[in-house]
Amino acid sequence: MSGLLPGPVLAGALALLASPAFGERPPIPHVPVPAADADAPVVDVLPGGVVRWPGKVIVLCGDEHETWKPRDGACYYPVDLDRGEALFPVFRDRAGARETASVRVLPPPYATESLRVDPRTVRVSEKVRRRAARERRQVVPLFSLRTNPSFSLPLAPPLAEAPPARNFGTRRLFNGEPRSAHGGVDYRAKVGTPVLATEGGLVVLAAHHFFAGKNVFVDHGAGLLSMYMHLSRIDVKAGQRVARGERLGLSGATGRVTGPHLHFGFRWRGARVDPNLLLGDPATLPSP
Repeated sequence: MSGLLPGPVLAGALALLASPAFGERPPIPHVPVPAADADAPVVDVLPGGVVRWPGKVIVLCGDEHETWKPRDGACYYPVDLDRGEALFPVFRDRAGARETASVRVLPPPYATESLRVDPRTVRVSEKVRRRAARERRQVVPLFSLRTNPSFSLPLAPPLAEAPPARNFGTRRLFNGEPRSAHGGVDYRAKVGTPVLATEGGLVVLAAHHFFAGKNVFVDHGAGLLSMYMHLSRIDVKAGQRVARGERLGLSGATGRVTGPHLHFGFRWRGARVDPNLLLGDPATLPSP
């Protein structure tokens, strides 16, 4: 039996997510954010990082693209892994007053990693390219979900015993050919190791894809998605609610891999961010 769920099941889950019951709101029109004042604070962050701006009585947070509600008394601003060096304004509203700051994205410090994989997963056939394109079209809309939040930081690791995983952001060479930067972390795990939900949420994808293998995506609200890839078995279905620590499946070596492991990643408001930052103490995140 294929690990790819029937299309109607996934479509039903997405329709459920888009319903008022799950707090989906229409896209917010783009409103330019005024440039930060000359004396406004500047905070440095790496690509794939997260800025935290805590404070009392915050009612709204925002950047160049959208606005959102604070979480646990702070505004969080995720920065995508592929965002180049930049300086951009962010803001927060407190008791009727708007405060601005500038986020400065630093040059990426990430190393280059050379990997040997099955050549058929590097130079793929036209049939495989079409399949991968279909699978990407299935995934990309999930990055725009903005449902009611159901999480608090820090999040839980996806394995009961999670060894350090520090290869986020590496520039990868597959059989000597450059590919995209590594947008998550890899945990060494024997085939059959239980993979656990980092936080409660709604399963929005449970499928078998060419590159990611058997994979599960969980929506935690407020644009935060957790992703678990290369599983040997999936134990949940799209549209199913799960709790923090609930088993999603078993680790494996499906898809494009060099061996058994769990690839674990996040998208937060579309940005690929370092999972280690969301598993650690949020007070250690850079702040204006």
